[in-house]
Amino acid sequence: MSEVEYRQSRFSVPAGAADVLLVRHGESAPARPDRPFPLVGGQGDPELAPQGREHAERVAQRLAGAGLDAIYVTTLRRTVQTAAPLAARLGLTPQVEPDLREVHLGEWEGGLFRQKVAANDPVVHRMHAEQRWDVIPGAESAEALSTRVRGAIERLALAHPDQRIAVFTHGGVIGQAMALATGSRPLAFLGADNGSISRIVVTADRWIVRGFNDVAHLGADYAAEAAALS
Repeated sequence: MSEVEYRQSRFSVPAGAADVLLVRHGESAPARPDRPFPLVGGQGDPELAPQGREHAERVAQRLAGAGLDAIYVTTLRRTVQTAAPLAARLGLTPQVEPDLREVHLGEWEGGLFRQKVAANDPVVHRMHAEQRWDVIPGAESAEALSTRVRGAIERLALAHPDQRIAVFTHGGVIGQAMALATGSRPLAFLGADNGSISRIVVTADRWIVRGFNDVAHLGADYAAEAAALS
């Protein structure tokens, strides 16, 4: 009589859950002190840099066969431009989810945030030490960001049970979603690379992390250092 064997099982998405791929937009145009980014709803709205358009093409190649049922973008054009090649391949019209727009950076919008990071500004150190955005004058609070990101993800999950969706969004939002899913410090997952793919499976009572900052499609020479926000 042969011995009974119990193999290790593979993960399967629970019935009724939404499989959510969080794609950070491609690299956006560089910030210049004499040329602030245009603002949309008070937030910087740069277009993609040439490198970002290449990121978009590579994301499209990676996800073309992923079985997507819907594509979402935010109100900011860098997500729309990043999603465009994939949407064209699949014949899907991206839908807009405003509450997954980037963290509002208050007085540091328009590209100033990048300049402050590059200058090693003390407020940036304080932001990380205190794990909150609103040490930046006028910036969004951690509580407000958490509430809107949670609400948006839960809405999308309710709209897409037993489906897989791609959400083209921003580094701060991906970091917040991961923090909500894991119970980590608010900024623990800040630093997803441009063009990266993270994955959460959302059920009625929990968020399951299945991947963070996947950049395999971007090539072996892709820089390991994350780009600044915006």
